[in-house]
Amino acid sequence: MIRSVLALLDIRPAHTRLIAERHDLHRYDLIEDKQKFLVEMGDQIRAIVTSARFGVPADLMAQLPNLEVITSFGVGHDLIDLEACRARGIRVSTTPDILTDDVADTAIMLMHATLRQLRAGDDWVRSGKWAAKGPMALARTVRGRKLGIVGLGRIGQAIASRSIPSGVEVGYFGRSKKAVDYKFFEDLVALAEWADILVLACPGGAATKGIVNQAVLDALGRAGIVINIARGSVIDEPALIRALQDRSIAGAGLDVFDNEPNIDPAFAQLDNVVLYPHLASGTVETRDTMAQLVVDNLDAWDERGALITPIV
Repeated sequence: MIRSVLALLDIRPAHTRLIAERHDLHRYDLIEDKQKFLVEMGDQIRAIVTSARFGVPADLMAQLPNLEVITSFGVGHDLIDLEACRARGIRVSTTPDILTDDVADTAIMLMHATLRQLRAGDDWVRSGKWAAKGPMALARTVRGRKLGIVGLGRIGQAIASRSIPSGVEVGYFGRSKKAVDYKFFEDLVALAEWADILVLACPGGAATKGIVNQAVLDALGRAGIVINIARGSVIDEPALIRALQDRSIAGAGLDVFDNEPNIDPAFAQLDNVVLYPHLASGTVETRDTMAQLVVDNLDAWDERGALITPIV
């Protein structure tokens, strides 16, 4: 069966072409008069292709009365109303596991880059300061530090396993204790007091919004650093900026932000933060595999009414 599919983005050019070859594809991101399209075509749309970044706006879903399935490029689903989907019988899939390794690698990269002052070192060489002023000030080592992970899911556990060879001790905070050897904390402030490095790997959404607040940052202390590969929403961003400005924490390595890509301009003025443009899973290999799973989920739904990686 050929279904009418509404794509909110181009997941990957080759894979978007595959969807267009197999389905009646409409590129919502390229439609100028979106409301006119929805009036004329809304009742024909059976599937949505979206991403963790875009989700599915509630007002859009409300204008698609015959929507059957949402296939999302990514693992985050805080911008998809899953309860509304359940109520309407709409099935939802994501692309789990595929991006775990790249995201965990990025967390480790940001941890080392922040402590070893990679950004400052690059500038020291590139600007000529090394030749003009001599050696740069010494950085700090990762070895011997305490690493606190917020959210010990697939990605959190992958971060933990990668960090052990760097000589750190691992603790974690989450909804429940897991069958692991790492130290479990029932309270996030207590984890921050214990940790030297706080890595955020928890889901986004209302339950975790602003979970890293002023109290957590104060508990982390002046020598502490924050690494965020989760969602910008999990940190009280104004509190984080203040902490970086007054150096009540030592630094941060951030892949995600509020209001991406229009981030707070204060970040650009800070010399103790490493900024990365929400690209933790951004390798050609991983993104191609994620895109193929979106295609495969659509095909599976089309052929047998099932999804390969459903969450609803």
